[in-house]
Amino acid sequence: MKTPRTMPGQDAPTPRGNENIDRVRSLVLSDRRLTVRMIVEELRLGKSSVHTILTENLDMKKVCAKIVPKLLTPEQKMRRKECCTDWKTSEESDEFLERVVTGDESWIYDYDIELKSQSREWKHKESPRPKKSQKSKAKIKVMLLVFFDCHGIVHHEFAPEVQTVNAAFYVEVLKRLGDRLRRVRPELWEGRQWILHHDNAPAHSALIVPEFLARNSITMLEHPPYSLDLAPCDFFLFPKCKLVLWGRNLGDVTMIKRELT
Repeated sequence: MKTPRTMPGQDAPTPRGNENIDRVRSLVLSDRRLTVRMIVEELRLGKSSVHTILTENLDMKKVCAKIVPKLLTPEQKMRRKECCTDWKTSEESDEFLERVVTGDESWIYDYDIELKSQSREWKHKESPRPKKSQKSKAKIKVMLLVFFDCHGIVHHEFAPEVQTVNAAFYVEVLKRLGDRLRRVRPELWEGRQWILHHDNAPAHSALIVPEFLARNSITMLEHPPYSLDLAPCDFFLFPKCKLVLWGRNLGDVTMIKRELT
């Protein structure tokens, strides 16, 4: 049987037996950031064979790390699990979701960068790839505060331009939320049946906020730390609101408020 020839500069084929597969697996598991070239130099195998072992035999591919807001500690992970378990138990026992009113705040810009997915367009193979200049967010912006439940928006307002959303201001917002809830959700207002949910932002977790809620017999749903994926405003409402605004120049604060409303 003839030995396959190799072209100049080409790696000689390496047998992909179980032994070499195990060697590659052990080396990669010891350091997952190794490059193919580094594996080749360490194990004295052919480059093409190492690549095939990784992709076909071991079914692996190299990916970048996913950016997350914060790496949770074991205690924070346990608290997150406990909160989710409590939520699930509550949802199964009564009309839990019907009673939750969740809210948050977010900056809305005069011009916000268009999403990469929004710039996609059809082209032929011969057509050049579309280009656009890189832009930054505009300085004209307004702070939106919004609360909603499973039936829709309950209350929303825009913070004054010079107003910082601190605990004192947030308490005033909660008072206006209560007045609005009494008008649009009387069945929840009677007997204080509604449950407030918000994240752990400093304005939400300051001492005067839970004191205000306790005085008014308002139940607060605990939110686990650094869990944006459990805050409906962050993963659901705000992206939908901003989708029609991304990539548009709105001009001024008045236009921002009108378009967002």
